[in-house]
Amino acid sequence: MRTAVIRVDVDPAGKLSRDVFAAKISDLTVRAVQSGMSVSAPDVETLPPRRREIQLLIEGEDDAKMSARALELCTEVFGADVRPGPVTFVSRGTDADARGVLAGFGLTGEIDRTVDAAGYDILTVRLARADLERVPESRIQTALEAATNSEVVIVAS
Repeated sequence: MRTAVIRVDVDPAGKLSRDVFAAKISDLTVRAVQSGMSVSAPDVETLPPRRREIQLLIEGEDDAKMSARALELCTEVFGADVRPGPVTFVSRGTDADARGVLAGFGLTGEIDRTVDAAGYDILTVRLARADLERVPESRIQTALEAATNSEVVIVAS
């Protein structure tokens, strides 16, 4: 299962005092844990008032559903002015990460992991030829290498 990092600007106008902001972050942290998420918030003392972006970490497969859950939770605590930010994923170098990258491109494929003589992982990814005509192979290759920290061989089938 993948772990999404969902960023949310919880005080875009910078109206909350540091004390109120800190109290709301504490409340959000408790609610997040109860909902199966965790919160990563920067140090309140060092944040400029208009850059109060927090990160929620949540495990799952459905990006839209996870983002909606995180945004809903932030809205409950901070109000309707919260703004969604980009969603990224924690990469642990697993085959699940590779499948997540493929899913991000709208692809499915067969993944086979081997280890070479030097002990390095080699991922062989078999993709439909039609998919490779739709999405540039170099983009898939780069994303898979970054997500898995492995050498990637793409084979068209």
